[in-house]
Amino acid sequence: METVYFIIVGFLLLLAVFDLFVGVGNDAVNFLNSAIGAKVAKFKTVLIIASIGVAVGAVMSAGMMDLARHGIMQPANFSFHEVILVFLAVMVTDVIVLDVFNTLGLPTSTTVSLVFELLGGAFALAVMKMMGDPSLELSDLLNSDKALTVILGIFLSVAIAFVAGIVVQWLARVVFTFDARRKKPVASMLFGGIALTILVYFIFIKGLAASPFLDEGVRLWITGNTPMLLAFVFLASCVLSFVLGLLRVNIFRVTVLTGTFALAMAFASNDLVNFIGVPLASLDACTDWVANGAGDADGFMMISLMESAKSPFVYLFLAGVVMVIAMATSKKAHNVIKTSVDLSRQDEGDDMFGSSRAARSIVRATQESNAFMMRFVPKSLLAAIDRRFNKEVAVLPEGAAFDLVRAAVNLVLASVLIVIGTNFKLPLSTTYVTFMVAMGSSLADRAWSRESAVFRVTGVMSVIGGWFVTAGVSFLACSIVCLLMYWGGFVAMFVLMGLVVFFLVRSQIQFGQKVKKDNQDSDFPLMMRTREPEVVWDMLCGYISKNQSEVCRFALKQYEAILDGLSKENLKGLRMVARQLAAKRESLKKTRKKEFLVMRRVPKSLAAERNTWFHLGANSNQQFVYCLIRLLEPVKEHVDNNFNPLPDFCKEEFEPMRARIVGLMKETADKLADGSFEGYRQVLEEADKCKDELSVLRKRHIDRLHSCSDTADYHISLVYLNVLQESQELLSIMRHQLRAGKKLME
Repeated sequence: METVYFIIVGFLLLLAVFDLFVGVGNDAVNFLNSAIGAKVAKFKTVLIIASIGVAVGAVMSAGMMDLARHGIMQPANFSFHEVILVFLAVMVTDVIVLDVFNTLGLPTSTTVSLVFELLGGAFALAVMKMMGDPSLELSDLLNSDKALTVILGIFLSVAIAFVAGIVVQWLARVVFTFDARRKKPVASMLFGGIALTILVYFIFIKGLAASPFLDEGVRLWITGNTPMLLAFVFLASCVLSFVLGLLRVNIFRVTVLTGTFALAMAFASNDLVNFIGVPLASLDACTDWVANGAGDADGFMMISLMESAKSPFVYLFLAGVVMVIAMATSKKAHNVIKTSVDLSRQDEGDDMFGSSRAARSIVRATQESNAFMMRFVPKSLLAAIDRRFNKEVAVLPEGAAFDLVRAAVNLVLASVLIVIGTNFKLPLSTTYVTFMVAMGSSLADRAWSRESAVFRVTGVMSVIGGWFVTAGVSFLACSIVCLLMYWGGFVAMFVLMGLVVFFLVRSQIQFGQKVKKDNQDSDFPLMMRTREPEVVWDMLCGYISKNQSEVCRFALKQYEAILDGLSKENLKGLRMVARQLAAKRESLKKTRKKEFLVMRRVPKSLAAERNTWFHLGANSNQQFVYCLIRLLEPVKEHVDNNFNPLPDFCKEEFEPMRARIVGLMKETADKLADGSFEGYRQVLEEADKCKDELSVLRKRHIDRLHSCSDTADYHISLVYLNVLQESQELLSIMRHQLRAGKKLME
């Protein structure tokens, strides 16, 4: 029996390692978003600073492990077997939930997932225990008050962080404006003094004072002399900021890098329990049971878990090493960072999220309220404020989504809110705080224009909705998993352990494919960040050519798949074509918007000449899809109804024409890809000849249709007629696309 529990605990420890990778992939956005979004330093430099913060925070987190041990449930009333059952259910559920959200690129909260999984698993098991022993009450098994405090603190931080982000960023922008060339030595000195004081308090006073490795006397001295230390730090920070200003060192850059270290340390210190707290608690429980349980897994109660955790230094150090490796190598971390940076960017770009009715209502109500309030504000004051928010003078580094002022505000304000939450002993979610501060500051910075506001509101609502969904899903899923293990015993436990392994392997493969696909469109962000209009134009031409060539090849592939599906009666293949055409139609809408946004950045002289050909080429891309949908629908319906197949004489009649169409489409795709249009006229002339011959075939088939007295082939005759008509239309679209591509590149 001991061997079985050793295997389960070993599996939990392995899951802890994977959970560290997954959790860092989710939470790296907390402390990397501002530094990466503002391009404050090279990506490698930012990672090194954040890695040091993570390593320091990890070894200082020993006192945070009690949440997993007795923060939610009362382990003294649970047996060893029941505690292991809950812990296994929590880890199985946690890894899956976090991996799904990371794969989708949505920030979620490891704190929320852990709390609600512990709550769900413990609640399900508590119900079973109360049904078996009526003398037990829910308060005997769960810390209901503590759980409620944790939940309220987490969700209340959403509104507070958002509002604080709006207010503080608006004030900061009024003071510093977007013009980085205008020097404000006094304001910069005061900002640097306040910001560095907050960060030093956050790093050293709160961090070191809570460290279990600090001497008790030193800790008490720091706690008792905090006001004096803060006053000294503020004066020193102001002097340092002034000196750095004289040396022409940007105090905002120093603040952002310091804040990145501070939040990384706080993340590791506060959130490490979310990843390894449960496995380490299970290890302590197993050690206690082996030493004192006399082999009785169902009767030995876990009173030892009521004590505070004493996590060995080596475990914390190894956890910090894994987190650093994960942060540097995790593609999912970079994917989640992209979501947060994209939603808070200063300029326009690709909107990952669509529009929703709720978002449209919120934006409309906000605009109407703003218009109403502006009636009572003097126009001179409005004009003065507008001058402070003039984004035209902003000079962002290559690839930056926003400037250093906003990045510094994001980090300092997030640190302040986390310190306040810590002082009140509220386990705030660092994800919630940092993300909502970033959204509030971007709104105050007028980064949400009328053109993009509805999409960004939809994005924020999607992320927040994902957080609430995380809570519900975590609670429900862990309850179900816990009950399955309770009723199924060890068999159910090992089956679910196997399913977790299978799920994670499949998820990693799917995410790799998704990343490979996303990387194919890496040119658009670069075009939006490039400042030289002529360079943008050259890049746009290449981007459009590559896209048009890809669409032409896609259309050819689907065209042949439809014809093969008709001749071979392959319904499965036709359904696949339908899904791919639907996906391509949505993809082309986004691509056209991207191209249009970049077109607005090219020289007006070039844009005026090329606009017609640009839109004609974009229309041709979309018309390819609509033509293929018109071709597919009757074919798919015919095959699905098991009507008569295409007669052999029709196949033989059309096959030479099909070969010529395929050849023309391939040649067109090659010319668009290479940007070389030699022989362009011959392609157009050959396409015209094919269209004429298709007209002849169509007339011949119509005559055949009217002269035939047998109605058995009526349905397939109409389908074949549609094939001829849409093949003609396909060639017309190909001609338009080739002509537009050539004229655009001339």
